[in-house]
Amino acid sequence: MIGCQELNYSTGGKRILDRVSASAPSGAITALVGPNGAGKSTLLAMLGRMLVPDSGMIRLGGENAAALARAAFARRVTTLRQATRITPRLTVRDLVGFGRYPHNPGHLTAADRKIVDACLQDLALSDLAERHLDTLSGGQQQRALIAMALAQETEVLLLDEPLNNLDLTHARRVMQILAQRSRSGRTVVTVLHDLTIAARFADHVIAVKDGQVLNEGAPATVFTPEVLSQLYDAQVEVHLIDGKPVILPI
Repeated sequence: MIGCQELNYSTGGKRILDRVSASAPSGAITALVGPNGAGKSTLLAMLGRMLVPDSGMIRLGGENAAALARAAFARRVTTLRQATRITPRLTVRDLVGFGRYPHNPGHLTAADRKIVDACLQDLALSDLAERHLDTLSGGQQQRALIAMALAQETEVLLLDEPLNNLDLTHARRVMQILAQRSRSGRTVVTVLHDLTIAARFADHVIAVKDGQVLNEGAPATVFTPEVLSQLYDAQVEVHLIDGKPVILPI
């Protein structure tokens, strides 16, 4: 489990997070949803210790995350942010191999290479493994970054809009892989803008608006017309198909 208590954060004279308390359960996918500028990416970055809150606490399991050494934290939590910079002349295999760095800095073992191969296969990248990153499409680069994050094999996986640039087939594949990881006991927290995908795959939802948690709970309790209309300041319809919500703006 990873979560936070009473997080506050301001930058440029603007309050971005205001007394945010929330938690992502173990063995589940938690979707962070809300309008643009709500504070979702900032919250995810703080959970991954990429940003330092003005006040409040991040908890990893029962521990204060700030008290953990950075190397120890990196072996337990992976964060993939938006617009992650990559070196163009790296190969896909090299990039995915970087995911093993917290465990074996500078030298991949046979076990590491096996994990890299498995992640390449999971993301349908095996045929592209020796290609340089600057020869790939945006969607292929995004899948390579996700494969790198998966290769780290941490107990917590934090992903900021991982479905950017992905077509329908690969978006579904990524969410299925994340669901598999969560069923094996890992904690997955991901920012998602497609609410129907969030409703299909998430076990837990945190709805953020204006730097505060508006609602938190199971998809059935968050993905209602009343909550979503308040969240997005727009009328929203929710229809059930095979027991899963499909969300449509009116």
